[in-house]
Amino acid sequence: MLHYNIDYYEPSSISEAVKLFDKLDKEGKKPLYLAGGTEILTLGRLNQIYTKAVIDVKGIPDCNVQGLHRNSVVVGAALTLTQIFEAGVFPFLGEACVRIADRTSRNQITLGGNLASDIIYREAVLPLLLTDATIVIAGNDGIRHVPIHQIFNETLCLNPGEFVVQIIADSQYTKMPFVIEKKRKSERVDYPLLTLAVLKTDSSIRAGFSGLCAFPFRSSAMEKELNNTSLTLKERVDSAIRLIPAPVIQDIRGSRDYRLFVLQYTLLDALTDLEGVRL
Repeated sequence: MLHYNIDYYEPSSISEAVKLFDKLDKEGKKPLYLAGGTEILTLGRLNQIYTKAVIDVKGIPDCNVQGLHRNSVVVGAALTLTQIFEAGVFPFLGEACVRIADRTSRNQITLGGNLASDIIYREAVLPLLLTDATIVIAGNDGIRHVPIHQIFNETLCLNPGEFVVQIIADSQYTKMPFVIEKKRKSERVDYPLLTLAVLKTDSSIRAGFSGLCAFPFRSSAMEKELNNTSLTLKERVDSAIRLIPAPVIQDIRGSRDYRLFVLQYTLLDALTDLEGVRL
């Protein structure tokens, strides 16, 4: 429980939610959008976040859709990680979701909440980066569809008063082979040393990383090396690792060198599985 009182609102449409946010913001209530609410509760208890009003978007139909529409797969931002995995509509995203936290937490954490989280890992973004997904966003200026590479730069760059409604990806990605590996120091449920997502398209290997640096990322420079078939598999991996775009984390879970070691063998195993080759 929070140690202060907040007003709770449950709009039934996108327009109602946006208008509520604008009204409450003008009243100085510092409103926040809520779906799962796990981060608001956690940070609120630690006095790291404060609001006088929350706007629950779970009742908005657009935020709860999940399925194939024409040539696209659509997933609502208010769906929980468990719902996304169990539906099996977008296997790559579902597999990333089921590796986040524990089952009890996944029953509460939503896709939108994970993407917009202040926690550095945000593993659900990896399949979206690798499939060039589009993020559907609602705000005062209406609904906009934004390619993820234009709105995710180390973090999800939303304007004040905006919230994520859906993600959309080409349905071709629901059939492509992938590997997702989450490496922890010891405990079965803990923050990761590394989460690796690798997708094999018809023309290339794509890779995304979480827990390695202070933000999740996909690197075109690293992918160029991973796809350089003139090199041996180990040379490709070693060349890619030299191009990590930010400092590698060093904390109580593992040193920088240990994380790089884990990354090396995890990448080797993933590429071996996807390409059917050996060192």
